[in-house]
Amino acid sequence: MCGLIGATGRRNLTPVLVDGLRRLEYRGYDSAGIAALLDGRGIEAQRTVGRVSDLAAKLDDADLESSVGIAHTRWATHGAPVEINAHPQVSNRSVAVVHNGIIENDIELRTWLVEQGYRFESDTDTEVIAHGIHFHLRQTHDLGEAVRRFCRQLRGSYAIAVIGREQRERVVVARRGSPLLVGVGEHEHFVASDLAALIPVTDRFVALEEGDVAEMTPDQLLIWDERGEPVRRELQTASLSDTEIDKGSYPHFMLKEIHEQDHALARTLAPRLDGPRVADDLFGMPVEELLREVRHVHVVACGTSFHAGLVARYQIEAHARVPCTVERASEYVYRDPVVPDGSLFVALSQSGETADTLSALRMARAGGYRATLAICNVAHSTLVREADLALLSHAGPEIGVASTKAFTAQLGCLSLLAVMLGRTGALEPAREAEWVQQLRMAPSAIRDALAIEHVVRGQARSIIDRGQALFLGRGPMYPVAQEGALKLKEISYLHAEAHAGGELKHGPLALVDEDMPVICLAPNSGTASKLKGNIREVQARGGRLLILTDTPEDFEGAQNTSVIRLHRVPPLVQPMAYTIPLQLLAYHAAVLLGQDVDKPRNLAKSVTVE
Repeated sequence: MCGLIGATGRRNLTPVLVDGLRRLEYRGYDSAGIAALLDGRGIEAQRTVGRVSDLAAKLDDADLESSVGIAHTRWATHGAPVEINAHPQVSNRSVAVVHNGIIENDIELRTWLVEQGYRFESDTDTEVIAHGIHFHLRQTHDLGEAVRRFCRQLRGSYAIAVIGREQRERVVVARRGSPLLVGVGEHEHFVASDLAALIPVTDRFVALEEGDVAEMTPDQLLIWDERGEPVRRELQTASLSDTEIDKGSYPHFMLKEIHEQDHALARTLAPRLDGPRVADDLFGMPVEELLREVRHVHVVACGTSFHAGLVARYQIEAHARVPCTVERASEYVYRDPVVPDGSLFVALSQSGETADTLSALRMARAGGYRATLAICNVAHSTLVREADLALLSHAGPEIGVASTKAFTAQLGCLSLLAVMLGRTGALEPAREAEWVQQLRMAPSAIRDALAIEHVVRGQARSIIDRGQALFLGRGPMYPVAQEGALKLKEISYLHAEAHAGGELKHGPLALVDEDMPVICLAPNSGTASKLKGNIREVQARGGRLLILTDTPEDFEGAQNTSVIRLHRVPPLVQPMAYTIPLQLLAYHAAVLLGQDVDKPRNLAKSVTVE
């Protein structure tokens, strides 16, 4: 949940490192730092609490021009966000380390290193890495070998980049459980935890695999696998453009990404729709025989992706007639699940590096599932590489911490999966054609929902004036309501809860009074009449209602009730369309409150620690 970058070359790369940090800041923004190898001066480091802009201002007064360096922006796990805990961590002015992840045996290693005479200044597990590598460097006088030896002592997850005072032009990197990419340039190499940091300097990169250690110089890249054997990794070319990771004319990445959802969903769906059918090569390989054996689907995810899975459960069971369970990855890994015969394990993640979801996938691979499937937005992610099958969402880069377009793209992917599962059993060709026609309508439905932004903005004030909200929905609209409540909490810090409409009278109704805004998702569907009853329960207690509906005539004129009208869309598209105004409501509430929309407190984009 931090961002790291490193570089070695023939020119001053300090500006490249700082620019890379700016592009990685969505991954962590408690503190930032940089270490450079300077001729005649050894390792020099600058660190600061706060944002990358604070570090950049500090560097204006420092002579830190260098062709070799590492840098980091931090989201605190071990130790408070104070300067002494910021990265890089330095050992004896000889070794500097930046690190993403969590070392689980850091206390044991710290005790051992104290016995070896090392003094600790920070509360971080990263300082353990710096001192441990320094210890082995004194024995081997070779930075790469020192890193390989100490990595064998580590338990936990890590992506590290290391420079040494006597190791000219060299940056050594290693990964286990956290992503790490090596960028290949002309007489220079780079390393970063995210492709976004590499795009300005190179479009060629190598994705390191689990347990890899690599040494970079300006002209050479050497990689060893976890057994210590020299290996080659595939050189890939990034399709990402610099404009895709820029805000453009939008004030925030989140708003830009909300408005990109019609195009993102078109990228997700259009190439996978073949006339009246979902394309046979949806997974890039023939899978019809495998899917015919699926008798149960187990979806595992976290946060926003979990809500996408909950929506999919309704579709998979109602139309494919395959039982589906949905579970939080952080809970799945701590129980002993019973796996029915013919179970398909589906892991959802925007980044493909979510630690809880990766742990769940690894547990599932040994747990008797028929196959594992990753639905993900990042082609070179660990989740995609480790699953049997992959379905990429193609939403494009998502920089805002609060996920938006990745959610709707996941809904699109899960709808495609439901069709493929149904095709092997309950779904007749005519019904599949109807579903495909509904999916073709999804991008235009998103555009119609975006067009009412001015109406949603006007309702944001009433939410923030009361400092709280309840969200209600039934059927697939219930997990959409959960996602709406999550968005409001994430970026505005207002208290929000979501409940199934039928559960209102079983407890949450006690919260309803004239100061409680209640946001109801009420499309014309099979549960509409029941939800109207729940709405009357709120009205009878004086609650203030905001109703999102395609039948406004059913609600207009009621006391303390505001109505936002959406276009009527088919059932398969309703969860996507009704998500849009909830994202916009959260966004405009946060803006009115003066919050940092793209970088909410205590949160980071890619949750690479459990």
